[in-house]
Amino acid sequence: MPRPKGLLLLTAVVCCAAVLTGCSDDDTPSSVSSAAGEAVASATAKAGRELDEIKSGVDVRSDVKLAEPGKDNDGRATVEITAANTTDSSKSFAVQVDFTDTSGNRLDVVVVTVSGVAADKTGTATARSNRELSGEVKTEVARAVRY
Repeated sequence: MPRPKGLLLLTAVVCCAAVLTGCSDDDTPSSVSSAAGEAVASATAKAGRELDEIKSGVDVRSDVKLAEPGKDNDGRATVEITAANTTDSSKSFAVQVDFTDTSGNRLDVVVVTVSGVAADKTGTATARSNRELSGEVKTEVARAVRY
């Protein structure tokens, strides 16, 4: 079962990497881009580990849908997640949402838990990027696990 601490660590890794990028003496576009790419790679790896920790989880990407992405008041990308529980008992879902640009390049990664979805019902949660994302942002369900 994923631990909230793991989700907080994922957020901290991405945020710290973004802050440290701004502290560099080498603020060329390529250095900033490289550091951002490293932060996204680190967040992606952390998300994978978090989902891999779920014991007896079932891959259910097809049971998870995303609404159209938007932005919150802080300029961060958001998207509503809807998870359909097709079982006969209450289940929770861990969903990895990738925020991408129009070319499919990953800009950010988050893992969101949709907890306690009743049998044959849907549950919702909102995924929020770890930082402001510029340009047109798309979203996709990279992984979804029901447990």
